[in-house]
Amino acid sequence: MTTAPLDARPSPADSTAPAVVARGVTRTYGSGAGSVTALDAVDLDISRGAFTAIMGPSGSGKSTLLHILAGLDVVDSGSILLDGTEITALGDDALTKLRREKIGFVFQSFNLLPMLTAEQNILLPLELAGTRADRAWLETIASAFGITDRLSHLPSQLSGGQVQRVAISRALVTSPAVVFADEPTGNLDSRTTEEVLDFLRLSVDEFHQTVVMVTHERDAAERADRIITLADGRVASDEDLRGQR
Repeated sequence: MTTAPLDARPSPADSTAPAVVARGVTRTYGSGAGSVTALDAVDLDISRGAFTAIMGPSGSGKSTLLHILAGLDVVDSGSILLDGTEITALGDDALTKLRREKIGFVFQSFNLLPMLTAEQNILLPLELAGTRADRAWLETIASAFGITDRLSHLPSQLSGGQVQRVAISRALVTSPAVVFADEPTGNLDSRTTEEVLDFLRLSVDEFHQTVVMVTHERDAAERADRIITLADGRVASDEDLRGQR
């Protein structure tokens, strides 16, 4: 892994305000006696330019929370403010536009399209949004993640580690307000897990990116600046790790 200049790309928003604010967020699935409350009046601020991990046992509501913060699921009550926009009030078209412009995603399976080159996969969010690529920014990301010489290759021609780097580069290419990573190390061996965490950490430290990662692994969560633990749909603890680095 190479190191990029600290000022390689400006922060998505020059503000001390939180990147995401959740207030009274409640989500229930089902109805009647069979209903399940996944989130129970959650209040949460996500700091801008920091790495936040969300933990909790199965059924704690951590994945539901990430999906709601990212506009992939809806609330029953409460509000979500993402980079200054109230997303719970948006219609489908406006929400799709916001996700394309302000949110980057890193999935557990990485989800590269096999018929596209690494470069085409990275630039796909810009193509879908009808936005022109910033070649200098693409080159900065590719250099930082050590994939400059692999951009013309198909996913099948890349190593597992290179596929991960391409997927994280794709999440960063739009300079989003927030990158959401949903169990990105869930199916990986220990060495590959460390690589993914290194690149997420670099995204925060070098590119001033805001990263929110859901994980069930304490070791992975401890690479973050902050660990929020959920239990029964509520925030059970909120640990600031920055003083421990």
